[in-house]
Amino acid sequence: MSNKLYVFGHQKPDTDSITSAIVLANLERALGLDATAYKLGEVNKETKYALKTFETEEPLTLDSVDENCDVAMVDNNEFSQSVSGIEKANIKMVVDHHKIKFETVEPIFYLAEPVGCTATILYKLYKQNDVEIDSQIAGLMLSAIISDTLLFKSPTCTKQDVEIANKLSKIAGVDIETYGKEMLKAGTDISEFTPYQVINIDSKEFNDKNTKFEISQVNAVDLDSVFSRQSELEDAIQKEIQDKNLDFYMFAATDILNANSKIIAIGNKANAVEKAFGVNLENNTAMLNNVVSRKKQMLPNILNNLD
Repeated sequence: MSNKLYVFGHQKPDTDSITSAIVLANLERALGLDATAYKLGEVNKETKYALKTFETEEPLTLDSVDENCDVAMVDNNEFSQSVSGIEKANIKMVVDHHKIKFETVEPIFYLAEPVGCTATILYKLYKQNDVEIDSQIAGLMLSAIISDTLLFKSPTCTKQDVEIANKLSKIAGVDIETYGKEMLKAGTDISEFTPYQVINIDSKEFNDKNTKFEISQVNAVDLDSVFSRQSELEDAIQKEIQDKNLDFYMFAATDILNANSKIIAIGNKANAVEKAFGVNLENNTAMLNNVVSRKKQMLPNILNNLD
């Protein structure tokens, strides 16, 4: 066997980040490598539901990587969202579905496709390498696709995601609609979370055009219950802005049943959010109709409206 391969997604991991690390590590082991999946943060309730359903243990947490150790990145290609030490690691491969912001000294295996989920790409890698997909691995990949596409409601969802999800559901032995709704709902209960935990369930930091900002997103079935804690959430957001020296912070609560998002936007460049979506912030909030995807709707619109 070659050197150990560390496989992981991004910080503040979502279901795709966790399950894709597990799925890719499993594939690499089937191909003869010593590969282990890791997580770069706490697993959220939605992901816990998926792991429990398909009887899979959580990966161990990885705090840093040593210089020149072999790593594989999934569902992410930005060092700012990765593990400490990634800049000096020996990056062997990347499998991702986000915009490419990446540079290496040597050529690597890099696979990025404009699909709704990393797991969709991994399914094809299994097929290309003639590696069997068992019910457990199928369930994990299915969970990732459901999560990232909001059960096919997100504009990031492609025909490939739907077709592959249907194949995976048969292997996993679950009904997509029934399982998908239960999994998504499992991730919306934030009643026991502190305001800091709420805004950090799924948050990503960006730096573009001399503007440093963060977009945080949570799924919900009741927006009113989320915004009943608005003042507490704003205090947590203000602390993040101060601690990280951010130009602005946008928190989005996405209604998974009605496919809308309500946001809180704070910071000295929060007007970029107003310009991006053609809204006026009232009490730091606005409703974004038919906006559910950070990757395809929120981030691109904001980037296009930075001064």
